[in-house]
Amino acid sequence: MTSSLEAEAARLRLPPGFQVKAFDSVGSTNDEAKALSRSGAPEGTVVWARRQESGRGRRGRAWTSPEGNLYSTTILRPGLPPAEAAQVSFVAALAIAETAESVLPDPGGVRCKWPNDVLVHDRKLSGILLESEPAPDGKVAWVVLGVGINLRHFPPTADYGATSLIAEGAPPMGSGALLEVYAEHLAAWYGRWRAHGFGPVRDAWMSRAKGLGGPILVRLADRTIPGTFADLDSDGVLLLDPTDGGPRQRIAAGDVFFAPPPADP
Repeated sequence: MTSSLEAEAARLRLPPGFQVKAFDSVGSTNDEAKALSRSGAPEGTVVWARRQESGRGRRGRAWTSPEGNLYSTTILRPGLPPAEAAQVSFVAALAIAETAESVLPDPGGVRCKWPNDVLVHDRKLSGILLESEPAPDGKVAWVVLGVGINLRHFPPTADYGATSLIAEGAPPMGSGALLEVYAEHLAAWYGRWRAHGFGPVRDAWMSRAKGLGGPILVRLADRTIPGTFADLDSDGVLLLDPTDGGPRQRIAAGDVFFAPPPADP
């Protein structure tokens, strides 16, 4: 069946090398993109949907997907080992942050939250989900970069609170117009990363880092560690100085919560 979104997709102004496959509804844009990747779809192919019936976030969490927000997954073929390919999450966070900064009246309220969230005035704006498959040489055959940006709607309950671009004062726009802005920033940051490595990405992410130098709680699978967000390592790992005075911890995966500052004595 022809999607009513296809005509709009054909009019989008996207960066060179980007092409869109549009759907009114899919189970998951990531699942569609994975199928396309396995069939040889080129880098820059974007799956765009009005809504997802079974969207998901990190660790299999459900991602609410009402019509009116932006749901897209971009196929990338960086040809790198999995640990390096995972840096795409920071590339995506910067693209989303710059997208938000370009449409909001107060761009100073945009922050990046480790590992891959973008916040506006401390409320979650977006979700990022990377999935990949290995190539025979041990590198990734492809990466699908799933991104959901709250344009009009946001869930009333979330671990950190949520918001949308419209709620934060962005001018009325459709998801297609937002996709154009996001794709422009994604192409720019992906190109910088491929040309210059993680250094420029890390620097730009750190300039927007939420909680750097302050108290945080890191929730792992088996425990929660309080400490100070000391730094971001050269590979994107969070460096935590535990409150109990123990050695600095390298946190490759976990959920970060912002602890309140200590009470005045």
